[in-house]
Amino acid sequence: MDLVVGTLALRPYVFVFLALFLLAGAVDLGWRRTLGFGGCVWPVAWLSEFSSTRTGVPFGYYQYTGLTCGRELYIADIPFVDALSFTFLAYAAFCLARAALAGREPIGWTTAIVAGVLMMALDVVIDPLAVRGDRWFLGRLFAYATPGIYFGVPLSNFLGWVIVGAVGVGVYLFLAPDGGGRRVWPGVALYYGVLGFNLGVTMWIGEWFMAAGGAVLHLAIAAAIWRIQRTVVTQGSPENRGAQRA
Repeated sequence: MDLVVGTLALRPYVFVFLALFLLAGAVDLGWRRTLGFGGCVWPVAWLSEFSSTRTGVPFGYYQYTGLTCGRELYIADIPFVDALSFTFLAYAAFCLARAALAGREPIGWTTAIVAGVLMMALDVVIDPLAVRGDRWFLGRLFAYATPGIYFGVPLSNFLGWVIVGAVGVGVYLFLAPDGGGRRVWPGVALYYGVLGFNLGVTMWIGEWFMAAGGAVLHLAIAAAIWRIQRTVVTQGSPENRGAQRA
């Protein structure tokens, strides 16, 4: 029980995002499928972290420092919360992927791959900040064996996030092929809430160039999605449908 309380106390922001995921998912997928979504993503994330800390696959080789051992829950050498956070990140990316595709593709592996790419785009902001955890309230939880070229993060890490996101979402869609949901926008708001939190902390520690890089990437993504949405609306207008019939 002390470890459960310690986990909550050390990572309250994670549990705020987790609660928002559960609420958004309940509106979108329903409670059972929301829990099922988390149950599909969490094992994929944990196994990927377990593998990476031993073989370097898929994120690149890194090690947890054990700084919080005895203060929060671990499974093997992996903090429980780290793998848990993938559930709401994958769900938020899944919602934005559905908004981005805007009905152009059936819900399936295309959606899962786009969700993986969008989850990786979040990590472009998250992981460089996490590497600097000793400068904010995260703490120095882990370190890469060889610091990478993107603000200390190896490019293999970003490829790993695409894979984990696509596989986690893909497993869910395989088990629930009609599980596309009803309302994506609460999940999209969660996506940008996570992004805003991480960009805010990045600026708070004075990493303005790093924050600018992440902001530019996500502005480009938002602009592309907005353009897709506008195209779909235009194509679906009565005037356009009449012109197509003519």
